[in-house]
Amino acid sequence: MSTKNGIYVMVKRLQKRVFARNIKDVKGHFAVIAVDEHEKRRFVVPVAYLERRSFVRLLERAAEEYGFNYEGAVVIPCKPIELQRLLAEQEAEENIC
Repeated sequence: MSTKNGIYVMVKRLQKRVFARNIKDVKGHFAVIAVDEHEKRRFVVPVAYLERRSFVRLLERAAEEYGFNYEGAVVIPCKPIELQRLLAEQEAEENIC
């Protein structure tokens, strides 16, 4: 499976799980866990970020390391502080537009 097709499949699975449940903190969002060798932290990310190139690159890294068969939160191999910074940048971009 190519990376592009794999990301598409992962996005569709995420959307199906997110919209099939009635969970308050993930409505229109999905859970991501940033993991490095010392720390693990959960984030709730807007579904719209799946269209952002910088976020998709993280998903591609996750796909290379963990594959596409997710149950529950998406696991991303990066320091939680790095993901927090990226999400803050994404939010700032959103507020500018």
